[in-house]
Amino acid sequence: MSASDRLVPVERLRWVCDPGQFSFTSTEEFTNLEGSIGQERALAAIEFGLGMTNNGFNLFLAGESGTGRSSTICNLLKRKAREESPPSDWCYVHNFINPDSPLALSLPAGKGAELAADLRELLDYVRVNIPTALESKEYETNRVAIVETFQEKNGEMFADLEKEAVEQGFALQRTVSGLVIVPQREGRNFTQEEYDSLEPEERERIDNLGRELTEKLNDVLRQVRENEKALRDALAQLDRELGLSAVGHHLNPLKEKYAGFQKVLAYLESVQEDLLENLEDFKPQAPPPQIPGLKLPRQEPTFERYQVNVLVENDPDRGAPIVSETNPTYNNLFGRIENIMQVGGVATTNFTLIKPGALHRANGGYLIVDAREVLINPFAWESLKRAIRNSEIRIEDVLEQYRFMTVVSLKPEPIPLHAKIIMIGSYMIYYLLFYLEPDYRKFFKVKADFDANIKRTPQLMQDYALFVASHCRKEGLLHFDPSGVAAVLEHAARLVEDQERLSAQFMELSDLLREASYWATNGGAQLVDRTWVKKALEEKAHRSNRLEQRLQEFLTDGTILCDTEGSVVGQINGLSVMTLADYTFGRPSRLTVRVTLGRAGMVNIEREVKLSGPIHDKGVLILTGYLGGKFAQDKPLSFSASLCFEQSYEGIEGDSASSAELYGLLSALSGLPVRQGIAVTGSVNQHGQIQPIGGVNYKVEGFFAVCKAKGLTGDQGVLIPKLNERNLMLSDEVVQAIQAGEFHVWSAETVDQGIEVLTGVPAGAPGPDGSYPEGSVNFLVNERLKSMVERLRSFAKPDEKEPARRGGEG
Repeated sequence: MSASDRLVPVERLRWVCDPGQFSFTSTEEFTNLEGSIGQERALAAIEFGLGMTNNGFNLFLAGESGTGRSSTICNLLKRKAREESPPSDWCYVHNFINPDSPLALSLPAGKGAELAADLRELLDYVRVNIPTALESKEYETNRVAIVETFQEKNGEMFADLEKEAVEQGFALQRTVSGLVIVPQREGRNFTQEEYDSLEPEERERIDNLGRELTEKLNDVLRQVRENEKALRDALAQLDRELGLSAVGHHLNPLKEKYAGFQKVLAYLESVQEDLLENLEDFKPQAPPPQIPGLKLPRQEPTFERYQVNVLVENDPDRGAPIVSETNPTYNNLFGRIENIMQVGGVATTNFTLIKPGALHRANGGYLIVDAREVLINPFAWESLKRAIRNSEIRIEDVLEQYRFMTVVSLKPEPIPLHAKIIMIGSYMIYYLLFYLEPDYRKFFKVKADFDANIKRTPQLMQDYALFVASHCRKEGLLHFDPSGVAAVLEHAARLVEDQERLSAQFMELSDLLREASYWATNGGAQLVDRTWVKKALEEKAHRSNRLEQRLQEFLTDGTILCDTEGSVVGQINGLSVMTLADYTFGRPSRLTVRVTLGRAGMVNIEREVKLSGPIHDKGVLILTGYLGGKFAQDKPLSFSASLCFEQSYEGIEGDSASSAELYGLLSALSGLPVRQGIAVTGSVNQHGQIQPIGGVNYKVEGFFAVCKAKGLTGDQGVLIPKLNERNLMLSDEVVQAIQAGEFHVWSAETVDQGIEVLTGVPAGAPGPDGSYPEGSVNFLVNERLKSMVERLRSFAKPDEKEPARRGGEG
């Protein structure tokens, strides 16, 4: 079979999208794209994960960046959340029993703000009406009446005691130490001399009477104290009744309004009790004592404890919430407790300074976070696992355990968590979590796998046209005509190097739409056609190909050796791909092979100097297996061969050059020259089959650029694996050169097919006796190997006899 039979047909060099399959004249005619493009597997997984209500069935959206993971999940959630009931509002209120642990109240959507407004209205009402009631004439009259009643009781008891004391010859007198019973004579107190001059019986009588009267005085004082306590209780009851009259008729409607919420009713009861116990706080406060030269602020009682901190407020008409947290730090996820700096540098806080996190806002709905961002933020991942495990959101000071001293802070009551957590990340993060994080499998049981390329179908191409229309309308770009959409689809096929699949890298395709619209606008076009898409691609390549052009200059002026004409034994052009950030290009590399007598076998110079990777080393070792299986059935392989990539000063990896190395080795063994105008790529196995490789388009275009710079002869081209034909999406320039016969692309399935293209000599198939046709490549290689074995044996005979001779002499 001749080399021309191995040529790849022009129609197989690229897939060309027919604009005629589109029925529109402009993408402006389309409506917006609904849903995602392709990704049936991922969509099914998402549908399942969203439908599972059991704990732990959260989702991980795995895939490459730009494959539409975020937009897909957002679109799906918007439709699903719209049909769901809105979750409850959550409020934090003061805990009157334990002020350091604010209480969490749950109310139907929209009711949280109502409760806060009701409490504000109550407080405003109380602050106005209680002072008015306390200053009312009725209240003052009742208060005076109660005080007078108790004063009358006390006066009567003292009057009775004093009367009895007078009858017994004693008097009730007030001293510095209090009330005392003093004996009297003739209206005056006994002197010490008069008392001492009394008869003992008289003194004893007076002392006994004094003790009895003192005991009665103590009884009266005890009763007075009890009366004072009763007075305070009576005044407190009066205040309570006043407070109930001022507050009760305003609180009772609130109790009726929130009758179905026991926790709210309990809170309202606590508010009422606290109001009644602290009515004095509502009275006008006396100004503080002033220090000369220093004006002290007036201290007013605070009523913050009666406020309601509406932590999360949901719209009753908007369904379940969807929260996308782009910066998932611990505080942004779980909330925080803020502080207020007071005069003197003292920090204070209260329950009104509790701020919600993304989990609070997403509670009852959906939270979307980036997996990498969660993992790199301290405490975020561990706390998120704990929240899912315990089904609660707890606001804590995570730095408390790292401080030298304890700081007094609040411990808010945790809020139950009922949210679907959706993490978006790369495959690497997914597998790292799956294998290295034991708890991951418990909490993220559903994986949605987003493919980077999609099988091309007619319907899919229509969906891509809808994508173009939606993007243009969303960003105000110029719309595309059918040829422009066709060019975008062709580029999508080139991105994945597959004529039957399209790229799902919508981020990169979106950039192409923007750039094409920019150039079309600058050119005064009304629509973006194929010309502007092509220009956008060319301009983008021009912005990034400085190093490629410099290498091409080195190849053209001979600084880097690369022959594109003639034939040379043991020398061949291999092809490699270089990727520099966002730009990829192909370049040829000269490969030389030298064969000598010896038993070293294959010597990879790159490996010897540690410039070769393990996959490349594997490819070189496979060559020995191929040669042994084909030429060493009747003799041993006895040769030394060195392989080297000339002017290569960086590491070499991959097995795509193994076929080129084998062709060079066969050339060196057979003595047949290899056409230098043909570059080779493809890996090989031990049976001589040519296996597909990656980057075939860049490799073909890279060698074409060198040949074009040095001058196209019509005999140049690239030899690729047959299985890579479906991956060809060559540029227009290369295809046009091939159509004109200035350049060629050959494909081969086996080493024998490839060597025929490179040498122009038949490879030769073995006959019944295992011999190859005379003059064929395999015949020449086999004969060379035979001669090398015989010559090596002839050199080895004297060395083999020498030990025996020494033994005889001994």
